[in-house]
Amino acid sequence: MGATYASSSSAQWLFPISALQYTPSRTKSSISQDKELYDRARGIEFLFRLGVSLQLPSSAMYTAATWFHRFYMRYSMEDYHRQDVAASCIFLATKTEECGRKLRDVAKVVRSKISRVDVNDIPDDSKELEECQTAILLTEEALLEALCFDFVVDSPHAELVDLFDSRQEEPYVEDCAWTIANDSYRTPLCILHPPRIIAAACFVLAQHLAEGPNSPPLDVRIASPAPSASLPTPPSHKAPSPRDSRFAIEHFGFNEMELAAVADVLRIILEFYAAQDTQHAAEHLASVAVVPPPKGMVSRDRLYQVLSHNVSTSQSTNNTNATPGRFDQAVPESTNGDTPGNASSHVWKPIAESK
Repeated sequence: MGATYASSSSAQWLFPISALQYTPSRTKSSISQDKELYDRARGIEFLFRLGVSLQLPSSAMYTAATWFHRFYMRYSMEDYHRQDVAASCIFLATKTEECGRKLRDVAKVVRSKISRVDVNDIPDDSKELEECQTAILLTEEALLEALCFDFVVDSPHAELVDLFDSRQEEPYVEDCAWTIANDSYRTPLCILHPPRIIAAACFVLAQHLAEGPNSPPLDVRIASPAPSASLPTPPSHKAPSPRDSRFAIEHFGFNEMELAAVADVLRIILEFYAAQDTQHAAEHLASVAVVPPPKGMVSRDRLYQVLSHNVSTSQSTNNTNATPGRFDQAVPESTNGDTPGNASSHVWKPIAESK
């Protein structure tokens, strides 16, 4: 659906959600959708951690994360390990985003994350470092082919900046929307919908969370035309006007099809948060996970199943003290035997789990 309202330059990189059932990982390697989505999230977590350690600008990390998802629409996760692809996406982004890093420096950070050793303790002439550099370069060749040398990427964060500039908003709403947009990269949303659709959904959800559970529901915020009925008053807040609750929707001037897309993005984001371990390691997501999704006919199964048993996980960046760009709060993942073709579980678990 996304390609029908995307610009021609980005339309080739937007896929219907049904395409996730026919990725190379599923058709060529028989990897389940649950497992692929799980490993995509883990790969993005690893990619963000590399970017933070290399002190890259956020824009470079968003670009690399988008390429990561695009890559796996053309290649199987069994043929290219998520960590190699994440490293190659980061290395290529340092070139295109004019924040160049040496291959050796990128490889050192990769090795430090995988081996959990200090980057300064890795000798320049180690065999492991040489192998890592070779893997990054070889994967980069496949990455360039998969991207068709199309390096232009737009992010929902750029749309959020324009949204923030158009009206003074509470810092919490801005920080929350920014962080939800960060977390959106852990899902395939960047290859399902245009950035402005994702940005609007992130802002709408952040605004709802800031105003409290008794504030206008998501359906009211994204309905068209604007409702005229009076809205419930939050117990500890001033009553938001219908125009305030629909600020993002009116800012972008969405049509009916785009509003349906915003609703779908909200559902996927909420499904992702509901799949986290909100009873233990991700308790701070509990209030987000229970937000009722937009109503309406949904002609698909849930992308992420609600977690029904305890699994170990690390913290998410989406909390009340969220700060833009805080990707480095999670425990680093390691390969620890989980190599391509050796998946340990086909059940969705939270990202970047401890091992």
